Amino acid sequence: MKVMKCVFILLVMMATVAGCFGADTPAARETTEEVVVEGNNRFALELYAKLREEEGNLFFSPYSISAALAMTYAGARGETEAQMAKVLHFPAFPVEKSVRDQERFHSEFGAIIKDLNARGEKGSYELSVANALWGQKGYVLLEEFLELVRSNYGGGFNEVDFVTAAESARRIINTWVEKETRDKIKNLIGKGVLTPLTRLVLTNAIYFKGNWARQFKEEDTKEAAFTLLSGEKVDSLMMNQTAEFGYIETEDFQGLELPYVDNELSMIILLPKETDGLIGFEKSLTTENLSQWLAGLRKCKVIVSIPKFKMTNQFGLADVLRQMGMTDAFVPAAADFSGMNGKRDLFISAVIHKAFVDVNEEGTEAAAATGVVVGVTAVGPKEIPVFRADHPFLFLIRDNDSGSILFIGRMMNPKEQSKIQPTQLL
Repeated sequence: MKVMKCVFILLVMMATVAGCFGADTPAARETTEEVVVEGNNRFALELYAKLREEEGNLFFSPYSISAALAMTYAGARGETEAQMAKVLHFPAFPVEKSVRDQERFHSEFGAIIKDLNARGEKGSYELSVANALWGQKGYVLLEEFLELVRSNYGGGFNEVDFVTAAESARRIINTWVEKETRDKIKNLIGKGVLTPLTRLVLTNAIYFKGNWARQFKEEDTKEAAFTLLSGEKVDSLMMNQTAEFGYIETEDFQGLELPYVDNELSMIILLPKETDGLIGFEKSLTTENLSQWLAGLRKCKVIVSIPKFKMTNQFGLADVLRQMGMTDAFVPAAADFSGMNGKRDLFISAVIHKAFVDVNEEGTEAAAATGVVVGVTAVGPKEIPVFRADHPFLFLIRDNDSGSILFIGRMMNPKEQSKIQPTQLL
């Protein structure tokens, strides 16, 4: 069965370091599911604003990245914790309340994951979020840290040997990623990423496969021109149908909601009216504007034409996260992850993300994975609107129940299927 798949992996690698740093963090409002979702979505759009600076297609799972870094955040303390909270839009608390209120935050975050997994098991669509910890054999981590991750994120602890068998450890972790993403994300961790100094790898994988509530007919798919930002035209297979969808139109763009079976998740497509208007439109993509646009969607009959496409993106996130303000976590002398092992000898050495999406007549399949490596040291028109996505557009996959943005990306060229940046993984 052809569907849309999306897989995302976040890899966080921790290494041993030395140093000392600490600071109070500001008080925050009570942690609720709404607060967690709002923060995750705000981080999603701010991260998109950074990643869109690269040319070409873009696709990633901000939810996967947030989940992997949330597990890492569970072990952060002092200024490292404060910086992560600010960048990721996690609730921040005074030091004397940090541990207790972090537990409330992780409980709310974990509840969203458990709800997504429970609904994904019902059978109408596939949706799963998986987490795991991979630690150096014999290296002691605090039981309270392991229990917090296990009980809230379902992240079981697995012992491997980075010191004498890093290549074997790499294969074991990559095999887990492949399994959790239905073989859509392969070789997440490349050779040389894990070293004898690696002490912990935190991984998250998210997989989605769902059929459209109103499927496109294959016989209605026709080849047509897709206009690139440069004005050049490329041939693309365009899927067509006329049906009732959520729709919004302003002076600058059109918005369309394509629900999946059960209407629990949807793809939202935001299409600038000008063929070269995406770059300018992206600058207006804020949490407040997106919320307003989504609230403005109204059901009406729409003539829809969108391209079939596949894409795979892989990139390192360490530099981007540093630019956003999460600096100390990557500096051996400044990082404080003492909540993991009771010491100041860990820092993040790499954050790796890889995502895949396939959109066709039946639906969508998407997957993504993230790894964190830690080592030593408007009003609807009266006429039937035409929504023809034959030029660059932005799209996202959203959980309608919680409001969480699970995946986000842009389609610049349906002929471009892969963009891997191996030199930027570390």
